[in-house]
Amino acid sequence: MSATEPTAGNIELRLQSTLQPQRLEVIDESYQHAGHVGANDSGVGTHFRVKIASPLFTGLSRVARHRLVYDSLQDFIDQGLHALAIEADASPSGNTKI
Repeated sequence: MSATEPTAGNIELRLQSTLQPQRLEVIDESYQHAGHVGANDSGVGTHFRVKIASPLFTGLSRVARHRLVYDSLQDFIDQGLHALAIEADASPSGNTKI
């Protein structure tokens, strides 16, 4: 397994190191997309949901927060990550839903 292979663990490690989140959840939803464009036969590694809260998002628009996540994961996208649902929150408090 390569460090750029799109797995929930690799994505989580990358986001931890680049965006220093206070909350992070990475969910592989690939199995829900079987037969869809971009899905593979294994049912893993193509479609992910990321729920993240980082102080680095403070003052940034939703689009800018998403761009930071995409930029952090570009090599995973190059390796087959097809779809990424992002819920990005600037608030570090536990009261904000992500």
